[in-house]
Amino acid sequence: MTKIAVVGAGYVGMSMATLLAQGNEVQIVDIIADKVNKINQKISPIKDEVIQDFLSNHTLNLKATLDSRQAIKDASFVIIAAPTNYDPDKHYFDTSAVDAVIEETVKINPSALMIIKSTIPVGYTEATKKKYQTENLIFSPEFLREGKALYDNLHPSRVIVGEKSSRAHEFARLLIEGAIDKDIPALFVSSPEAEAIKLFANTYLAMRVAFFNELDTYAEKNQLNSQHIINGVGLDSRIGTHNNNPSFGYGGYCLPKDSKQLLASYEGVPQELMTAIVNTNETRKQHIVEQIMAKSQKTVGIYRLVMKAGSDNFRQSSIIDVMKLLQDKGITVLIYEPTLDLKDYEGAKLLADFADFKEKSDVIIANRMTEELKAVDSKVYTRDLYRRD
Repeated sequence: MTKIAVVGAGYVGMSMATLLAQGNEVQIVDIIADKVNKINQKISPIKDEVIQDFLSNHTLNLKATLDSRQAIKDASFVIIAAPTNYDPDKHYFDTSAVDAVIEETVKINPSALMIIKSTIPVGYTEATKKKYQTENLIFSPEFLREGKALYDNLHPSRVIVGEKSSRAHEFARLLIEGAIDKDIPALFVSSPEAEAIKLFANTYLAMRVAFFNELDTYAEKNQLNSQHIINGVGLDSRIGTHNNNPSFGYGGYCLPKDSKQLLASYEGVPQELMTAIVNTNETRKQHIVEQIMAKSQKTVGIYRLVMKAGSDNFRQSSIIDVMKLLQDKGITVLIYEPTLDLKDYEGAKLLADFADFKEKSDVIIANRMTEELKAVDSKVYTRDLYRRD
């Protein structure tokens, strides 16, 4: 069996580790003891039904540890799934967590092939190989949805590896071997091209979300039926009916930071669209706030902070930015978020009882509707037309 270390037990790391542990010896590393304990007890530390099913019902050679040295020292492959965040002051991803894993691996096990799965700036891999004087570093982008990360690894649309070599083909083989689908397109390109593919793909997705949000803004301001217009537009086979459900703005782990990083990479390159894709998200949130303000000057209830249906992630959630804009205008905000065991969040009071939340809120805003809200439909402001994604 191939020994593999996976560093980072988030969506990317857990889905990679679970996929590869079907036929390889995998150790997954995280700095949070609770995550490590859960994995070793066959409990998924993230919300993903397929990962939980595999942990409970499949034979996996998977162990979790806090000891990165122990996991890395004998590994043939070290998969890096550490978080990278966009730094608005430096106009660059904060890659310090990835840097730390690379530095440690080069010291402990310099012969291991490191595969970066974290999203990184264009040019990072080549620059880092020079910095640490190693050739054993490859970037391979992931294309996963939150809540469906392992499903997307079992049924991948493509495998992309940022190197044209036998070892790159070997890593791609491991991914395809663990997948259910087998006829999977594999693309081998240079590392900067692989890095660019990731950023351009996510920025395109952000653009699509933004397009239908701006369509919805136009319809709302002109008292037109957004759903009728979207249905008609989507009947064009070149456009289709996917990723067309309006929201309060794109959010989550990838789209906000990746679109900003790509825009920063355009310094000195003519463009208009990349700037618009980044700016339109803020414009959309301002429009949402204006619409809410027109309905109530009293108490606004925030129903769930999660980024989308089926997710437990608040990161870069558009509804949190809407909430902050409302607070800046002096609006009293209440939150119903059952996953948080707190009294306050970002200066707003959390109510644990849904009945209490409904009664005290003059208007309830929801990025995504649920059955729970049907009883107070008249109070709810949402742009969720299709009750999905």
